[in-house]
Amino acid sequence: MSDRSNKVMINIIETRQISNIMEKQLFILTTICLILSACEKGEPEDINDGQKDPDETVISIPRIDFIEMSESQPHKNDPNTLWYDDFRTEKDYMDGYGEIDPDMNFGLVGGALDMGFDKGDVNGNGNRKVAFGDYPGNGAVRADEQFEDVYWRIYVKHEHGWEGAPQKMSRATSLVSVPTWQQAMIAHVWSGGGNSLTLDPARGVDGQTSNIKTTKYNDFDNLYWYGAKPNSDFQISATEESGYWVLVESRAKLNTPGLSDGVNQLWIDGRLEIDRQNLNFRGSYTAHGINAVFLESYWNSGSVKTQGRWFDNFIVSTEPIGAVVCPVNPVLHKTPYYGPNTMAAWEVELASDYDGNDVVFKSQEIEGTEAITVSQNTGSFSGSLLGASALASGETYFCRVRQKSSNGDLSKWSEWSRWHQGFVAGNE
Repeated sequence: MSDRSNKVMINIIETRQISNIMEKQLFILTTICLILSACEKGEPEDINDGQKDPDETVISIPRIDFIEMSESQPHKNDPNTLWYDDFRTEKDYMDGYGEIDPDMNFGLVGGALDMGFDKGDVNGNGNRKVAFGDYPGNGAVRADEQFEDVYWRIYVKHEHGWEGAPQKMSRATSLVSVPTWQQAMIAHVWSGGGNSLTLDPARGVDGQTSNIKTTKYNDFDNLYWYGAKPNSDFQISATEESGYWVLVESRAKLNTPGLSDGVNQLWIDGRLEIDRQNLNFRGSYTAHGINAVFLESYWNSGSVKTQGRWFDNFIVSTEPIGAVVCPVNPVLHKTPYYGPNTMAAWEVELASDYDGNDVVFKSQEIEGTEAITVSQNTGSFSGSLLGASALASGETYFCRVRQKSSNGDLSKWSEWSRWHQGFVAGNE
């Protein structure tokens, strides 16, 4: 073969080799582009039939529904208490409607005020209005007194699976006339953004004078509004917070006449959520103080479905109220289990602070029941209560809980709940 032929053959071979290399490079580049395109579309690189792992289960996070209370609650006989109602029986309110539900209560006995809604209802199943102090009509308790700093507490429970946020929950007000019910001030506890609560304080007095501007009840056009803000972090009407009792406590303190030093505060589940300071609630008006608290069930747009809501353990006081009092070896009740399959076990821990920095009790795995007595027989005391056999009297404790299912891998627990359901250990 001639040198020319050899050169031609070499060129052909080199051309084919280059072509093969380019084809491989093109294939690699095409593959990379396809992978990048799939990633941009959110598709997995490891393509399968799209089915979830059958052994992978999502276990709902439980809560402590309630703690069995001590029979004697200190608020019943406290001189600072203006009103106490555990809804075991009907009490004489200044006004109200609706029934006590005997099958629902915080604890094992008593009842709760039915504050639920039928689908589409604006007005719920009940409300209550308690008058006290210098209320200008009939039916006030402690009618010979005037009150300028008032706390009120309720426990609220939404039916499991609750949806939506009714606008009104409660209010404290200063009523200055009957039957028109002019108002010097209002401290509203209303629904905020999303499923939160908020405070919406309002003044019915002209500036720093003593002149009442309102001419009737809820005279919105003649009220000075401070604005519904901020929203609570706690999403009390969210579906995931339904099915257990939640403490809601509020405070309204009138300003010193002529100054803007009034206060409006809100606690949810034992934590201060909203703190409104420097308010001019009543100008220089002093003829009436705070003299009524209303419990309300009102939904501006109507309930999205028929669903239950209840209020219990209602207290009005001139001092901070806080949580219920329970025995030093309390009985805790977990929320019911909602699939998959059945509950295999659960655990609970107690801490002496809301953040869980001092965990004082860790239970064993609990099976076959959704209640536990906190004792050395059911777990171990730790932290500041290491070696103890009971909780410390007079101290406040918070709970967290988790559970696992009988379905799939039993080593998989739900996440721990946040610290919640505070209570005070009594003397029992």
